[in-house]
Amino acid sequence: MSQPTPLMPHATASWLVDNTGLTFEQIAEFCGLHILEVQAMADDLASSKYTGRDPVRSGELTMDEIERGQANPEYKLKMFKVPVTSSRTKGPRYTPVSKRQDKPDGIAWILRNHAEVSDAQIGKLIGTTRNTIAAIRDRSHWNIANITPKDPVTLGLCSQRELDAIVAKAARKAGITEEAGADDSLVDDREALIEELRAEREATVRAANEAAQEAEVAAWLEAKRAAEAQENGR
Repeated sequence: MSQPTPLMPHATASWLVDNTGLTFEQIAEFCGLHILEVQAMADDLASSKYTGRDPVRSGELTMDEIERGQANPEYKLKMFKVPVTSSRTKGPRYTPVSKRQDKPDGIAWILRNHAEVSDAQIGKLIGTTRNTIAAIRDRSHWNIANITPKDPVTLGLCSQRELDAIVAKAARKAGITEEAGADDSLVDDREALIEELRAEREATVRAANEAAQEAEVAAWLEAKRAAEAQENGR
């Protein structure tokens, strides 16, 4: 099993570069970064500047462990205390800032096309409040003139499976006869849905991290080539 990374790997790496004699390889491995990222920090070529975070103060490393690493370049640093991360288990779902302005359109679409869905279900699906839903329903919302009903799936506010699940559940509760061949698993297979959504989130985060790392390494390489070209041109 791989060792966990610090809570803020880039900031921790920046601190280790500035305050220790550890090798770039040691820092990169401990922080879960590419060695070129660490070298870019040391050369001030990183596209983003990070404020150093002291892993000793946070309890993730000890000075004894750092000294062992400085004495032996082959030594692999061991994390002293695994960082505690918090997870949101209650409250409305998180929606990226870029999509928040689309929420009213998604809510209006559900109200128009699936009146059987409760306000609580809409709030959980879209990540909004009952007051907002009520304001859109009675057209007292401050921006009602600009709200246009749009499918929340198309807007990226939820998945088709999530939407189908709450519609089917609301229909059952309201006593609405389901169409023949309706897939009961949309409601009953809750664990599978949670697992699928978790996998989607992890894949998105992983892809974003990989893209950011590739962009940072590319920027470093470009800066290094430019510096070498300038040196050769003298």
